[in-house]
Amino acid sequence: MSAVASPVSSPVPPPATASWGDLLRGRNGLLAVALTGGVALHAINVHIVTTVLPSVVQDIGGLAWYAWNTTLFVVASIVGAAVSVRLLAALGPRGACLAALGVFALGSAACASAMSMPWMLAGRSVQGLGGGMLAALSYALIRVVFAPPLWPRAVALVSGMWGVATLCGPAVGGLFAQAGHWRWAFWTLLPVSALQALLVAVQLRPAASQEASPAIPVRQIALLAASVLAVAAASLSPKLAWQGAGVLLGLALGAAAIALDRRATVRLLPHGATALASPLGAVYGCVALLLVGTTTEIYVPYFLQTLNGYEPLAAGYLTAAMAAGWSAGSLLSSGRAGVGAARLLRAGPVLCALGLVALAVLIALGEGLAAGAHMLLCGLALASVGAGVGVGWPHLLTRVLRLAPPGEGGLASAAITTVQLYGMAIGAAVAGLVANAAGLTVPGGVAGAQSAAVWLFASFALAPALAAWLARRASRA
Repeated sequence: MSAVASPVSSPVPPPATASWGDLLRGRNGLLAVALTGGVALHAINVHIVTTVLPSVVQDIGGLAWYAWNTTLFVVASIVGAAVSVRLLAALGPRGACLAALGVFALGSAACASAMSMPWMLAGRSVQGLGGGMLAALSYALIRVVFAPPLWPRAVALVSGMWGVATLCGPAVGGLFAQAGHWRWAFWTLLPVSALQALLVAVQLRPAASQEASPAIPVRQIALLAASVLAVAAASLSPKLAWQGAGVLLGLALGAAAIALDRRATVRLLPHGATALASPLGAVYGCVALLLVGTTTEIYVPYFLQTLNGYEPLAAGYLTAAMAAGWSAGSLLSSGRAGVGAARLLRAGPVLCALGLVALAVLIALGEGLAAGAHMLLCGLALASVGAGVGVGWPHLLTRVLRLAPPGEGGLASAAITTVQLYGMAIGAAVAGLVANAAGLTVPGGVAGAQSAAVWLFASFALAPALAAWLARRASRA
């Protein structure tokens, strides 16, 4: 996402080629923490909720609404990321970050005090709105508070917070869930948010931007959000006809958003991004399908605890193997170029699909395996799903920048986040539909969870399989 204010000089002038020391020393270091703290809160919260959600439904009920916790959170994040540019233009860096932290803290308090699933879902929506703002502002402010030589290091640092979240999130959520106090996993986010707000208030400048506030494609975002909610609503009906109607309505609303964006003055996606026949459209399609495949992660802790007897902490860390595989795959493949990069781009979705098929077998049919062997194999399968996305991720994003139409480089870059979040949202909605239809709630229990696990992971392997087909066109581009 592009910044709305012009860059200002860094407090500590860096050399032409900046090092990590230039970014992390002195005032620059404090500014880096002020920016990365927001996205770290957002990322840690994602892993906390994934870990504690089985304990939440045991306490307050609402298993049929399980996937809605992710669906509503991500839909709200899309809205939050979109409005963040207006917020930054109106309130300046300090005011925008404080407002986002306030919204996030309010949502966390609502989740911590939830006495029913509708209450929890309302809190998750508010959390997602604040989290989307925080994540988008963390990237947008890099160009505002740092000099250009520091930008690559700052982007890497912000992105690296998801790796930190992989370590911290399952620990916080798992320890509280295992002790029977899942609410405190949310309460702990409040003092951390307060400390982050104090740092932001001291370090970031208050002045608002003097530039015009950028326009937001409100109608396209509204249609995308409605398409996700239509699919999610279909998961609540036991009747196949209503489920099919919800999916068709969701597809129609998504198509309407694309058609509107093609002729809109204020666009959400660059030209050529909505046609799968074009190289740029193939890249965006590959991004969305890979993210759909990874949203199966939201059910992994529930299946591991219900079917395989794992404790919350162990289930949380095992689930985090998917994120760890993504990070490791990205780091190992980022230095490849040319033919090597094209091969990784084609191989990644295949690895992701194979990992999901392996999970369908291991989680649902793993009774005959020793506990240690089952944990190892599940960890490898989850890591394979993440690595399948990670090995091609740097090369997908690079192709977006190379294939962007002239003058639309900024729009193409911002659209990556939009497509990524939409893929996650629609994936979570469809996951809830498949799991509920396969028996998660009726008949429920072990038999229902076993059926749901097989259908969920096996059917979702189709998404990266389709991505593999698109990746061939993207790799040629």
